[in-house]
Amino acid sequence: MPSLNWIGKDAVVKHHKDVPYHLLEPVPALSCGDAASGNLIVQGDNLHALKALLPRYAGQVKCIYIDPPYNTGNEGWAYNDNVNSPEIRKWLGEVVGKEGETLDRHDRWLCMMY
Repeated sequence: MPSLNWIGKDAVVKHHKDVPYHLLEPVPALSCGDAASGNLIVQGDNLHALKALLPRYAGQVKCIYIDPPYNTGNEGWAYNDNVNSPEIRKWLGEVVGKEGETLDRHDRWLCMMY
């Protein structure tokens, strides 16, 4: 079976095993639609969120969309992540929403990237 190999993989696998499982906690105030639909939006650290899905959904998931960690303030990554800079806020206001509108929801970003 094909596998991915890279320098440092053993440390990543060990870290994954060291991270504890957490239960998913529904937030009714943020929910909409029929709960029986089976659709989920999980907010949290990718590794914690994926491990929380394992007990109930192992072997059943067809697709998981994981977006990069936006708005961390990190300017040394693949892109400038400082969305609070005036230039970025102006651009986002023009492209994905009204200037001054909250940027903590990623649905607008996802539509823009699609």
